[in-house]
Amino acid sequence: MMLLSSAAVWLLLCVQCLHGSALPAMSSYEFTAYRMQQYNLAQQKHGCRGAIVVAEARSADEPSLTRRCVIMKVQDFTVEKYFEALRQNAAAVLILLPQNISGVPHETIKAFMVSENEALQKETLTPVYVVPEDEQLLYMYEEVRQAAAARTSSMFVRVLRSMVTATAFQILVSNNNPIKAITDNTITTLEGVLAGTGEDAPTIVITAYYDSYGLAPWLSYGADSNGSGVTILLELARLFQKLYSTSATRPQRKHVLSVLMVLCGFAACYTPQVVSSRFPWVKVGLVHKKINLVESTVAWEHERYSLRRIQAFTLSHVEDPKSELRGSVLDTMSQVDFRKLKRNGIIIAEALARYMYNLSDKGSPRDIQVFKGQLDFQDSHMSSLMSFLTSVPRSAQLLDKEPGQILLVNSLEHEFKHHLQQVHRHTFRQDKRDPEITFFDQMNQSVVMYRVKPAAFDLFLGGCITAYLGIVYYSIQNFGHLYARLKAAVKAKHQ
Repeated sequence: MMLLSSAAVWLLLCVQCLHGSALPAMSSYEFTAYRMQQYNLAQQKHGCRGAIVVAEARSADEPSLTRRCVIMKVQDFTVEKYFEALRQNAAAVLILLPQNISGVPHETIKAFMVSENEALQKETLTPVYVVPEDEQLLYMYEEVRQAAAARTSSMFVRVLRSMVTATAFQILVSNNNPIKAITDNTITTLEGVLAGTGEDAPTIVITAYYDSYGLAPWLSYGADSNGSGVTILLELARLFQKLYSTSATRPQRKHVLSVLMVLCGFAACYTPQVVSSRFPWVKVGLVHKKINLVESTVAWEHERYSLRRIQAFTLSHVEDPKSELRGSVLDTMSQVDFRKLKRNGIIIAEALARYMYNLSDKGSPRDIQVFKGQLDFQDSHMSSLMSFLTSVPRSAQLLDKEPGQILLVNSLEHEFKHHLQQVHRHTFRQDKRDPEITFFDQMNQSVVMYRVKPAAFDLFLGGCITAYLGIVYYSIQNFGHLYARLKAAVKAKHQ
């Protein structure tokens, strides 16, 4: 009798535990995830070529990742863990981006950018998705991480957790449409002119590319690369337009501004002069390299001019053109130091003015300042320009297809027309038969996360129900005997 009572009490406690801790048997959460960049550059394939996911979510710390969807935060995404997931034939990789990137340590951001750059150099069939964090996704991340930690504990704890308390998450991307190449890409270039006074005057070309690049096209906002360059270029257009507006301050040289490449084309010797006189703490270095004609792409954008024996160079804070800093989903506005951006703009503007007006040849003071007062760089204007440029992702395959991106290009054209003359819009279309670069569709996908109990839970619950029914059946079949035993026990207690 005591054994039967103990079993009943234990069973009731188990049922109460299940009732109090279990999540709904089949709850779901739908969100949008952004697929890793996929493109072909000549004969080289880059990025991920898979999209469909039907797998259970697992932490990157799990020893076995085969046919699992590996969930990583920014701090988890390392070259070693990423390629280990691919080596084990993981079903997918899902990377969670923090909503507030400014709160992420600089070393973590740099390490992620390095891993991001390495991942983009390779081709994989494993679907790789990136998604901004939210409450539900963070809950899932913590659950799978705790489950991974529980698997390192004792056998009894692992079995109990897997049967009673654990929650499994199924990740589903069920779009069965085949991934297709985008063959109608167009590139839009904007060009404007500030005409000098002299005939056959030499031309100075200042350019800046405005597209962006990163792990996922829909999350590539390109603040530093190259929203900062476009911001400086537009400020230069505004300031030099004031100098060109009157004949007294209009130089002889023709000043052409266009948005496509990087800053190049004026005498480099004036930049160190400005730096030494106004910003002596800033280090300026010169990196000279030979152009590799074998490579399918040029290292720096100005090399297109150098190949035609036109004096050109690039101003950049990175020495290596393949640096991870030139393309990342973490390259957001929070990473831009506006004080340095303004300082760099002043250096470029002053160096341009010294060259265009021959100020050094006329014996002008080394610390002369052309851009001050009404001609100074405006913090509010630069901040507004940067906010506008980073308001939408600017990946090349989106610029001519999405409404927000088309509006951005149109707005840049309007800004050009406000400060420059002879503004032209050039549209270049790829050769569909033999394109230099091919992008692919399905860059954003609807993902469903199902929150379920593992299969062992069903077995455990079935066992509890069977035990409960067995106790009830035994009690009914032996009611007389049990009643007599209970009556005798009560009588003995009163005596």
